[in-house]
Amino acid sequence: MTDRQPLFSLAPSVSAPRGSASLFAGRGEASLFAPWPEALAVPLPARLSRAGADAARRIRDLIAKAEAGPDGYDAVQWGARIPPPQRPTRLTLAQIDQWIRDTPNQPHAIGRYQFIPKTLRWLVARLGLPPETRFTPGIQDRLANLLLADAGLEAALSGEMDQRTFMRNLARTWAGFPLPNGQSYYEGFAGNKATMSWQKFEARIARILS
Repeated sequence: MTDRQPLFSLAPSVSAPRGSASLFAGRGEASLFAPWPEALAVPLPARLSRAGADAARRIRDLIAKAEAGPDGYDAVQWGARIPPPQRPTRLTLAQIDQWIRDTPNQPHAIGRYQFIPKTLRWLVARLGLPPETRFTPGIQDRLANLLLADAGLEAALSGEMDQRTFMRNLARTWAGFPLPNGQSYYEGFAGNKATMSWQKFEARIARILS
């Protein structure tokens, strides 16, 4: 993987939200339910352990502070000129997909973890979620857990991955998280910047992994 590429090659394509710096700020190129090329398929991680599930919950809370702001699970990227027809948690995946296709040329980052269409499509395909699935807090958490597992959460908890490597993986996934120099991994790219200090990020992750 080349330097300055996202952890999952899901780079943003338009400006990030004001006051936050979501990596997941862009627009999709296909329906959420279009099949992925076989070469891009990624197997599901093993089920999180009890410790992993607790750590994931605490990290999700940290992501929300860095990415979503006060709207939480109902957050929509501030630059979306045409918002969804209802609060995101009341929408089905099919309705979100329709909103995305009906409102081109605007950002569509959505939910507590600010998923862009391409990321959401990839995660929905991995979980095999049907179009009528509602974008509930529980579903959003499940989608975020996939990203945390892929970033190495269980390996970080067991000591097989050092804390800084795990933190770097998180920073390559959510641009609101900083690198040791205090900047986002995507600093200046599509308006991205870190929304917390490295010291705070390091201290919070250290407590979660301990």
